[in-house]
Amino acid sequence: MLVHRKKRVRYQIQAPLTSLIDIVFMLLIYFLLTTNFMVEQGIEVNLPDARTSAPQTHQEITVYIDPAGRVYLGKQPVGFNDLFDRLQERIRDNPEQLVVIKADGAIILDRAVQVMDIAQAAGAKKLFLATEKIN
Repeated sequence: MLVHRKKRVRYQIQAPLTSLIDIVFMLLIYFLLTTNFMVEQGIEVNLPDARTSAPQTHQEITVYIDPAGRVYLGKQPVGFNDLFDRLQERIRDNPEQLVVIKADGAIILDRAVQVMDIAQAAGAKKLFLATEKIN
């Protein structure tokens, strides 16, 4: 006589993937919210406030003036005598290139006006003084 044993149904162990996916998404959201994306690097200056300022998206030549009145072309410190020559070199290729002056709000206005005069003398046709928009 042949006896057939009943085969037992083996249960498969499954990890709850739904909760793991939820945890991964929560971590992703946390890191996206807490990450500080650098939009712009340069010299640390506190820009003056303005109600009608707008962000610039074009390639530009940036001149920084720090609170002590020192002038930087990009990240390089430059003296007033050298600023004219360096700006003239950069503007020579594209006279329509935008020159942005980012001066600290605490500096004397005369210093910013001097830099603007030098930039115009070097051939800058588009010259802007950067500000931060207030709400």
